[in-house]
Amino acid sequence: MNATAWIIFILVIQVIHFLGTWKLYVKAGRKAWEAAIPVYNAIVLMQIINRPKWWVILLFIPIINLLMFPVVWVETIRSFGRNSLWESWAVVLTLGFYIYYVNYALDVKYIEDRSLQPTTAVGEWVSSIVFAVVAATLVHTYFIQPYVIPTGSLERTLRVGDLLFVSKFHYGARVPMTAVAAPMVHDTLPLVGQPSYLRKPQLPYLRLPGFKGVKRNDIVVFSWPADTVRQFFVKEKGVRKPIDKKSNYVKRCVGVPGDSLEVRDGLVFIDGKQLELTDRAKPQYDYMVYGSKGISSKLLTELDVNDFQRKYIIPSPNLSQGQVDLLNQYAIGSNRRKDGKIEVFTRKYGIPANEANQVSLRLSEEKSLQKQATLTDEMVASLRANTTIDSVVKIIEPKGVGNLFPQHVEHPSNYDQLGPIYIPEEGKTVALNLQVLPFYKKIIKEYEGNTLSVSGNEIKINGNVATTYTFKQDYYWMMGDNRDHSEDSRAWGYVPANHIVGTPIFIWMSFDNFTDSKGRMNAVWKWKPRWDRIFTTVNGSGEPVSYFKWFLIALGGYFAFDFFWKKKRNKG
Repeated sequence: MNATAWIIFILVIQVIHFLGTWKLYVKAGRKAWEAAIPVYNAIVLMQIINRPKWWVILLFIPIINLLMFPVVWVETIRSFGRNSLWESWAVVLTLGFYIYYVNYALDVKYIEDRSLQPTTAVGEWVSSIVFAVVAATLVHTYFIQPYVIPTGSLERTLRVGDLLFVSKFHYGARVPMTAVAAPMVHDTLPLVGQPSYLRKPQLPYLRLPGFKGVKRNDIVVFSWPADTVRQFFVKEKGVRKPIDKKSNYVKRCVGVPGDSLEVRDGLVFIDGKQLELTDRAKPQYDYMVYGSKGISSKLLTELDVNDFQRKYIIPSPNLSQGQVDLLNQYAIGSNRRKDGKIEVFTRKYGIPANEANQVSLRLSEEKSLQKQATLTDEMVASLRANTTIDSVVKIIEPKGVGNLFPQHVEHPSNYDQLGPIYIPEEGKTVALNLQVLPFYKKIIKEYEGNTLSVSGNEIKINGNVATTYTFKQDYYWMMGDNRDHSEDSRAWGYVPANHIVGTPIFIWMSFDNFTDSKGRMNAVWKWKPRWDRIFTTVNGSGEPVSYFKWFLIALGGYFAFDFFWKKKRNKG
């Protein structure tokens, strides 16, 4: 909806409110015209229903207002003696239009000094629930949102199974653009699996003031620009989603507006100079590890290497159903050799020996002479210092091959070789021709809402021939620290400023074994806490320090103080 449409929509709402309440305003000792003045009518209504004036603010906060409107409707009819449960449901289920019936058909009397306390236990319970949901939604939408790391794209900086608090106020909270949506959920309703929002109406993009902008090297949560997935892990036709209902991703910002960015041999260069990461960043790359005596999985596990494959040999080709079921839990691939034996491939955790024994499965792990693994610089140094390892070689894709961003035959790119490209900056103008158009096509059409057509060598934007283009907002380049296993800007391009959500600030809980050998979420009872990561900060320098013990001490102190204070008060 454009500005004109929103003005018309707001005026229509004001007319509906006036027609449905003006007589009630008069019965409450106010003037009829006071029901017609935007904002002022809400202030007067709070006085009529004997509620604080600051509630008016909640009525104009997107998403929060969806919770407050039913509360105000119920409070309005109760201020005129309509207290029955069925009438409360009637006003909610009719979206407030039951007030018209009260206004015109009933001879009601205004109750000026009505009690605001719930008269039943159920009423008190409902009141508490509503207050809690409103408060939680306000915090979740505009201040801090919980987030879980489900994939390894930022390993080792952020681990799979880290549970984070994401600050929305650092960059300034993005006001929800989807005006009608269920609170406390993202794009899908739990259990029923249906969208949690209505596509229309859409509010214009607005961001509240923050105290910093997105900086290079920041870890950023953002709405995935390429998201057309209605529900993850469900194969179906893609859908177009509102910006604020796109799936949330977390990556590291390596390119900011105005940068010239290039990826050479997997390393990021900004304006020709290699990007210097923070000391907490632990980028990983794929390596081939060679050893003439075989590569021990135990050695890699002791180094805490997560991403490598193990190969098991099963001598007997005849498997029972129980054995097949076990292999299906852990195997990511298998192959029957010419000698009849079966090769089974798993991820790091392998096949537990005790579970194999339970189903009488005979198998042995083969020590490969070479093994591909994803390693940090520290892991590479440790392996090269080990006498059983002959060499560790980084795997690098050559320049001039691949079909990543901008997915154009004249601009081949891959995870190790890309660019140089310009990161667009709001207000900056670039020359536009067929050579550079693939880089900015999506920006022009999808992110900035123009029509775009090409005829021969001629580019037209909104029907006019264009040789330049001026960007309407800033853009960023996001990449995972797990450089060879991260779907990021190298795959789908720039991240617009209006897609920025916030930045992780705190790990409040962390679990190992969060996912199984195939990357699926494990059952809760299989999770193992990573005590050294609980209550650690995400940003800063040096090794993260856990504040968990201090939290426990403070919590114990609070309960001890509360206990002795109550004991002393009871004696008094």
